[in-house]
Amino acid sequence: MPFNHIISKYMPYASWQLVSGESGWNNTTRFVVTAEGTAVLRIYETHRDLGKIQFEHEVLLALAEQQLPCGVPHPLRTVDGHTYTMLADGTDRYACMFRYIDGARPSRKHPKTAQSIGVATGTLSRALACVQVSRATAYPPYYELEAAHPTCTEERISSFCLSPLEAFWHQSCELVLIYGEFTMFHANLTHLRKLPHQLVHGDINHSNLLVSKTDPEQVVAVLDFEFCTWDLRAIEPAVVLSGYLSESPDWPLVEDFIRGYDSIVSLTDEEIEAIPLLIRLRKLDIFIHFLGRYLDGIDSSEILSEHIRDVSNGLRTLRQEEEQILQIYRQVSNNRVVI
Repeated sequence: MPFNHIISKYMPYASWQLVSGESGWNNTTRFVVTAEGTAVLRIYETHRDLGKIQFEHEVLLALAEQQLPCGVPHPLRTVDGHTYTMLADGTDRYACMFRYIDGARPSRKHPKTAQSIGVATGTLSRALACVQVSRATAYPPYYELEAAHPTCTEERISSFCLSPLEAFWHQSCELVLIYGEFTMFHANLTHLRKLPHQLVHGDINHSNLLVSKTDPEQVVAVLDFEFCTWDLRAIEPAVVLSGYLSESPDWPLVEDFIRGYDSIVSLTDEEIEAIPLLIRLRKLDIFIHFLGRYLDGIDSSEILSEHIRDVSNGLRTLRQEEEQILQIYRQVSNNRVVI
């Protein structure tokens, strides 16, 4: 990795130390420690699209002007005034640096953390609704599933699910279930397109959140705006709720998250009724995303197999529990307390 070249574009005269940290599925992340403080270095691994990066950074700079109670990444500028730089290794990849935000990954088991995540999600959603950007959005809405990954056309998804490769024969039943949900989702597209839209983060989950190290129940930052786009307002809470729906849903955490979010953003009755469908959409999108990564040679069959299992389990759980989700959301909404 040409880290020296990247850092020299931002800090040509500083002495620094590079420290490894937690990285997500999509990008390479390092911490750059200097005498003046720490910065976060990110290398975009899944695309070479400068327009996507410029859109993401324009949104982040607009959010910084709102002085939110919950932090978001703040892009740093190179000596040439840009918020990005191209790697000098012939790969056409881009890198950037952000101000460091101190914090830790949140626990999945603290009720007060779940409520704080709800408040942070609602606060960010309300702020994004006010953001005006000059560039066109880089990603389509979630519900345009065929556009979720350029490799994954509807025909290719159908072929993979109904006639799986040998490495996935043992998951034939899970793939049939996923494809059945995929086809059923399409029947609801016309209704979804009529629901309220705005800019959304689109990928709020525990790996993209930070909580205070001294108060682990308090969210201090929402990270990774790479997939920010114009989409359904209600997709934001649905994405978070999708993460809480494991094989054994923790209903108190679900309720605490909804209570926190609902205290900031009041969804319409139609949006609330669409939440289970949007959770289903999130899980299908995850499958398509990692199917695309596998077909592009980025991930191994083992990684895709893991996600097939998780997505199919989540879809089974959703079939059984979607009425419970709606009951909780309706009850919280009917007893709304705005803060």
